[in-house]
Amino acid sequence: MILSRVLPYFILAGFVLLTRPGFAEEVKKIQDNSFLLEEAYNQEDGVIQHIQVFQYLKKSKDWSYKFTQEWPVPKQAHQLSYDIPVNHVHEGDNTGIGDIQMNYRYQAIFQDKIALAPRFSLILPTGDYKKELGTDTVGYQVNLPLSVELSDKFVTHWNMGATFTPDAKDAAGTKSNVRGFNYGASLIYLVNENFNLMLETAGTTTETVPQHGVTTTESTFFINPGVRFAINFKSGLQVVPGLSVPIGIGPSEGEYGGLVYLSFEHPLF
Repeated sequence: MILSRVLPYFILAGFVLLTRPGFAEEVKKIQDNSFLLEEAYNQEDGVIQHIQVFQYLKKSKDWSYKFTQEWPVPKQAHQLSYDIPVNHVHEGDNTGIGDIQMNYRYQAIFQDKIALAPRFSLILPTGDYKKELGTDTVGYQVNLPLSVELSDKFVTHWNMGATFTPDAKDAAGTKSNVRGFNYGASLIYLVNENFNLMLETAGTTTETVPQHGVTTTESTFFINPGVRFAINFKSGLQVVPGLSVPIGIGPSEGEYGGLVYLSFEHPLF
């Protein structure tokens, strides 16, 4: 697999770049840059973040790309964001924009090494349900991210959430209320403030639209080892590239792939 061959060179490049004299104009700790999970840190006052994530799964040959933009409104206590997904479903060879998600997140706790930031989202019917890219109805999602600094070197993140989509359509146009659940946890090792090793676990359980009156559930579970590093600039811009290898276990056994992450974070003015 190409990504498994690239990963050691990616790690080496991060070390080389971050140890070059004068490379980073200022130290800015990596934060809120997980891949499959949410970290419970809202955007800082006056700082906007642009996030891109691309994931490819080898067995299914499906891929997905997501662009996210996060804004403090106007300060860290309140955050608005949106997600624009582009998905490829190999079975049927369908590619297009999925259902766009509009998010509000409240920084309920941010003190003493503990952060909690509940999120509520509207999922808009922008994807084509006939191509299995959407549901043709508005959905609702809640997620509860919790972040805990265990020490100067280790941080852990926990997620638990649920999705409800009333009158969701399948490709044939059959309607049904669909419920889904997501969960996950991660451990981040801070080699230093600008270079992190990551291990994420993430799972989902989602109902399907009934076929012949029978509703089933589909589940996924992945472990996701990866690496990320930060490039800081005097202007306040922070660029965070990342790379990981999702590996399916349990209901996703036999599936694996690659994930590429890229974030740009900078002051609004």
